[in-house]
Amino acid sequence: MAKDKKQNRPKAITPKGFRDYFGSEVTERNQMLQKIAEIYDSYGFEALESSAVETVEALGKFLPDVDQPNEGVFAWQENDQDWLALRYDLTAPLARVYAQYRNELPTPYRRYSMGPVWRNEKPGPGRFRQFYQCDADTVGSASIAADSEICMLLSDTLQNVGIPEGDYIIKANNRKVLNGVLESVNIQETPKKDAILRTVDKFDKVGESGIRQLLGKGRLDASGAYIDGVGLSDSEADIVVAFLTSKGTDIETTLRNLKNLIRSSEIGLEGVNELETMAELFEASGYGSNKISIDPSVVRGLGYYTGPVYEAELTFEIFDEKGRKRQFGSVSGGGRYDDLVKRFTGQSVPATGMSIGVDRLLAALKEKGRVRGSGLGPVVVTVMDRDRIGDYQEIVTELRNAGIRAEVYLGNPKNFGNQLKYADNRGSPAAVIEGTEEREIGMIQIKDLILGKKLSEEATLEEWKDRPSQFTVRREELVQKIREILSAYK
Repeated sequence: MAKDKKQNRPKAITPKGFRDYFGSEVTERNQMLQKIAEIYDSYGFEALESSAVETVEALGKFLPDVDQPNEGVFAWQENDQDWLALRYDLTAPLARVYAQYRNELPTPYRRYSMGPVWRNEKPGPGRFRQFYQCDADTVGSASIAADSEICMLLSDTLQNVGIPEGDYIIKANNRKVLNGVLESVNIQETPKKDAILRTVDKFDKVGESGIRQLLGKGRLDASGAYIDGVGLSDSEADIVVAFLTSKGTDIETTLRNLKNLIRSSEIGLEGVNELETMAELFEASGYGSNKISIDPSVVRGLGYYTGPVYEAELTFEIFDEKGRKRQFGSVSGGGRYDDLVKRFTGQSVPATGMSIGVDRLLAALKEKGRVRGSGLGPVVVTVMDRDRIGDYQEIVTELRNAGIRAEVYLGNPKNFGNQLKYADNRGSPAAVIEGTEEREIGMIQIKDLILGKKLSEEATLEEWKDRPSQFTVRREELVQKIREILSAYK
């Protein structure tokens, strides 16, 4: 008799480049998003939740490979008609939304969005194909004050989530200045300009010598792979590098250096004048160069930016996987994109905005021990008698009505030790114990699980006797005593 074929079962693995989030991770992120939303809302921005799926045509070809509609995104063809894709950011969908509903929306339209985006890119350490972004944008205002406001909004947001002054810097630049630089070296064709943009955006990672190589013939990366360069001559590369390194000791010096570099370029001078206006607005609003600075090294890699661009960089040091000190780096970026809505309407619509990388910002807060979540699990009401489950549900309902997170143990109650082990695994601050005898006399037991663990690890016998982790209280005192335990560990 032939053996039955082994049943094929799917592998229980997370797809490469993706990850799962559990318990406190989700809670911590939600708490941070709430803090971000507080500032966005205080500035008058309105929440928008757009579709996670867009047509590839609507998203536009702003990711590296412009010849293949599904390169860089997760895309599929719908019934031999439109190509659809998961959104790769929250800005391109905003342009579609504004174009679609422009007759119903106020002008300017100030919106914020929070949610996941997807990039079909090579994953690596700390680099995932799905991640959260948190955006704020103003559509319909050509005023440089709108760009300045976004930078100030970003500064206030970072401080509200727990990044204090001195641990971050907002760097502002203007894409028009770089266009003026490229104009001075006679580079007009769009593909080459885009290649230069993507290259100089790596300045903070590879440094001046690395950028010179990438602007020229190319270089070997850290893995030993050869990266083709843009093909500029040495003299052309010198001008681009001079732009990237033109930051002076103060804003006035930086602006003067930029003016000297671009000289006769009309578009370049327009960009410098806009930066000068932004600097004046920052100063007038109380945002000094310790918070927001003018920095020509910021260019942003995406091709849709048309004017001011900006990044938020965290300046404190962390240790990498090899124990080396390094700065945490960028957690947010954005800029002006006046031509993005025009793709839909044929009419120029000015717009500016920024995006915060939520996962990176949360990682930064964890590095500094500034995550505000308590990490406490629910209070666990144990089951001493499975026939009295209604009594235990009564207890847990009372705790929940008092605003206390709580649950009844719903596993097999036969082994009481397993119930306490379960509570420990949940990170529970306390367990509630009520046998038949306690209920008859109106008493109830509470076990402080956090104190109990601490005493078992550190305390002497005398200390253990003086500070018992398990005690009996009157039934009507339950909520009060649980609150006392919770307040001690928040």
